[in-house]
Amino acid sequence: MGLFRKKSNPVTVSDEFPSDRYEAVLRSSICTGETTACFRNRETGKITEIMFIRNAQDLEQFGVRYGVDVKNLPKIY
Repeated sequence: MGLFRKKSNPVTVSDEFPSDRYEAVLRSSICTGETTACFRNRETGKITEIMFIRNAQDLEQFGVRYGVDVKNLPKIY
């Protein structure tokens, strides 16, 4: 019995957030200006936060990792 073991079937990004059900958005705070990269469910509107965006390099990393065009991401408040 091991406490730490590898997952046998890793989940891919396309399986976790399919583009027909989820859209990538940037969520920004009105007060502090903090920005978070998220996926929003198109049917329910539920937002799943993925990563905190501190600079342009973080945004590019999000785009590369999840296959998203970061230049056209809508920003929600």
